[in-house]
Amino acid sequence: MKKIVRSLLLVAFLGTFNACSDDEPPLPDNLAAFESTEKGFEGEETEIKIALSRAVDAATAISVSLTPTQLTYGTEFTTIPAAANNAITLSVPAGQSSVFFKITKKTGVLLDGDESIQFKISSVGTPVLVGTNSSLKLSFKAIISEGTGIQLNGIAGTEPGSSAANSVFLDLSSNAQTPVLRDSWDLGFFNGTDFRVTINGTNGASALVTTKTDINAVSDKDFVGDSLAVGQGVGKLALVDDAAGDLTKTVIQAVSATDADNKVYILNRKGGSGSVLATTDLYKILVLRKGAGYTLQYAKVNETTFKTLDVTKDAAYNFEFVSLEKGATVDVEPAKDRWDLKWGYSMYFTNFGTGLIPYGFSDLVFTNSLANVEAAEVLTSAATYDAFAESNLTGITFSKAADAIGSKWRVTSGGTVGVKTDRFYLIKDPAGNIYKLRFVSFHPNDGGERGKPKLEYKLVKKGA
Repeated sequence: MKKIVRSLLLVAFLGTFNACSDDEPPLPDNLAAFESTEKGFEGEETEIKIALSRAVDAATAISVSLTPTQLTYGTEFTTIPAAANNAITLSVPAGQSSVFFKITKKTGVLLDGDESIQFKISSVGTPVLVGTNSSLKLSFKAIISEGTGIQLNGIAGTEPGSSAANSVFLDLSSNAQTPVLRDSWDLGFFNGTDFRVTINGTNGASALVTTKTDINAVSDKDFVGDSLAVGQGVGKLALVDDAAGDLTKTVIQAVSATDADNKVYILNRKGGSGSVLATTDLYKILVLRKGAGYTLQYAKVNETTFKTLDVTKDAAYNFEFVSLEKGATVDVEPAKDRWDLKWGYSMYFTNFGTGLIPYGFSDLVFTNSLANVEAAEVLTSAATYDAFAESNLTGITFSKAADAIGSKWRVTSGGTVGVKTDRFYLIKDPAGNIYKLRFVSFHPNDGGERGKPKLEYKLVKKGA
């Protein structure tokens, strides 16, 4: 009899436990949506993201319909993946919370600017549902966005990481982000009137000057490899470019019109953590002028012959970028009037009590200062983000420094990690549009994901 009673009690307990489990609140709907409802497009290709509320447990299909206006698929543009019957089939991988597709303009096609494509999320796989921003209009011209919320795509591939593999360029007025692999370039050649060359601070690069002007005469006997180490408490600021973007303070001095005045430099193309690449992976470089452009001589440090690459200036861009491993120019920044902010990892500086030293940081935000983008910080004790309007611009002082935002928007030490909610920023773009912008999340501690910061912005004043 006792055994029967115990059995009945056990059944009752399990029934109660299951009932409690059934009463647990279900997860909110997992919604798929575009980042914005409109986007401008003036280059050769652009990427469009569909974001989910959270990661999916299994691969999930999404179908996107497209309706071109004054355009013909395959003639003026194509997509990756390819469309079939005016629809693109996508799949969100298991464990991921977003998917992308690309629109490419056909080479040599001239457009009037009235062309557009309307995209619509037509179906999603169970259990995902279609969210609010189910449609997006892509205009083949510049637009002036009223603002949106956006999540930057700093992670390349499927592996998350605190030091994002991508630098992300953001153009507020067109709601467009451009992720670029940090490791995809080594040198940037200035397109302005001066002849300046930058090294890749987003890759932790460092460089030092030799006393020689003949690249073939330079070998590992001309320097100490460990002297190129920067970050983690070691190194000197003289080994890296100015963190605030001052082109008069680059490691590589201004390129002289007199060849004999230009010195050979040793480049550690990838570092930042206090380490230096193996000697066999270090480069020696010599930059000369060639008419209105540049000639680059480069080789591994112990090679006795060098390669040559001519670099032509293009006034539409801040820099022409070169990959030494590819031996070619590569695309990095969008056109100079097509981006406002750059987010990502970069060499910066810190002070451990003995003076400023180079230090690599993630989640740094730089403005496009070379294209006259300016920024200002506003504390919420003076005005709230929601209430801030054009009338509040009186008395605001904008900064031209590239690091006007820098790392000031978040906390990563002292036991607290997250977005600072007591401030937001004003951004004045090259066209004079002024946006208010605040960061929403960037770390699990504030509900975000490291490498994929969320922010939102809204137009405060339209440019003239």
